[in-house]
Amino acid sequence: MGFNNFRISLIFRVILLFLSTYLFINLLSFDGRYVSLIIIGGIILFQLFDIIRFVDKTNRKLTRFLESIKYSDFSSGFAYDNKLGWSFRELNKSFNEVLDAFRQARAEKEEHLNYLHTIVQHVSTGLISFDAEGNIGLINNTAKRFLQAPQIHNIAELKPINPEIFRQLFDLKPGHKALVRKSSDVSLAMHATELRLRGNTFKLVALQNIEAELQQKEIEAWQNLTRVLRHEIMNSITPIASLTETLNQILQEDLERKNGGFFIEKESIDDLSDGLITIENRSKGLIRFVDAYRDYTSIPKPKFTIVPIKKMFNHINNLLRAEMESLGIEFTLSLTPENLEITADRELIEMVLINLIKNAREAMIDITEPRLELRGRLDSELRVIIEVKDNGPGIIPEALNRIFIPFYTTKKNGSGIGLALSRQIMQLHNGSLYVKSEPDIYTIFTLQF
Repeated sequence: MGFNNFRISLIFRVILLFLSTYLFINLLSFDGRYVSLIIIGGIILFQLFDIIRFVDKTNRKLTRFLESIKYSDFSSGFAYDNKLGWSFRELNKSFNEVLDAFRQARAEKEEHLNYLHTIVQHVSTGLISFDAEGNIGLINNTAKRFLQAPQIHNIAELKPINPEIFRQLFDLKPGHKALVRKSSDVSLAMHATELRLRGNTFKLVALQNIEAELQQKEIEAWQNLTRVLRHEIMNSITPIASLTETLNQILQEDLERKNGGFFIEKESIDDLSDGLITIENRSKGLIRFVDAYRDYTSIPKPKFTIVPIKKMFNHINNLLRAEMESLGIEFTLSLTPENLEITADRELIEMVLINLIKNAREAMIDITEPRLELRGRLDSELRVIIEVKDNGPGIIPEALNRIFIPFYTTKKNGSGIGLALSRQIMQLHNGSLYVKSEPDIYTIFTLQF
């Protein structure tokens, strides 16, 4: 409203100036009107001066108004100036209304900022952000407690306190995770992300103490392991103990002393032989179980090299192509882009892939048109993904969360060690192995590096 009144006032002044000028020009055609000309001329000069002052005053107000916005200085206002009339009162009122709106918006913004700052300082997750030179932009109380650094301005100050944490913070790439064991009761899980603020790049790292969760998972892992161990050992020991007792009874009841020696009937000898063979088989099965456990707990340390995935796929194809064709399995390989590479132990990763492919092959024995795909690609975060997909019977939801438990198996003759071993190998590569399955539709095992 104030700006409309200002425009009307300016138009009114211009019209008056035009009429005064028109009257002055007409008076020039009459002789002896010098006094009138002087008066009209003075009015014209006054009107010109008034317009100039009017516009200049407005320009100064606009300049001050824009500078207030530019520098976020909303403390000042515009007085209701009566010298220049009602139009400037309306203009000042409009300026003040706009400044009040900005002032209120800034107050709300500061309230929200203080609110967020309070939340950040009191969350149980540590937060720390720093630029490429290590200068810290944000750090909350939890991060200070985790890092044992109440006053810190650059992450380089952490080097003498905890070199491992300093190295992980500095080297951790955006989108990646790391785990640092700080003490017996603190294990820090780190997750980094990258953000840009006012043209500067910052790394934001979240720190979380997951020691309680690790201990809980460790207890659950031991419980699962001891449950499987107990089941397998009891399956072997119970029949051995029972058979041993039975064989002892046979010897006591059927063994006869004759002519300075011992005699036993052929039927009893056959029973003893069958029992000893059973004991031998169960003992060998127990030995195989112990060997599988030893294999699981003694994986060699990976020897990392640059591995072209295409070359690795070709090697696996040469190994398994003839077998797949003989079983009627449609075996396809795809790689996008073809020059995809990983830093890994090639032998260990090939072992994982071959194990997954053989599992898929065994699952598709009764499928009419079995198809198996081995494919490599990049995901949305540019991480390398290798997938093994089949159209077999799939995995029931109840088993999905258990198939990676050591010695758990859904196969009649399986050891239950292959998938657990494969996941452990991927963990040694700082990667992960997970599965998705729709019964009777598909199963996809995914290696994520």
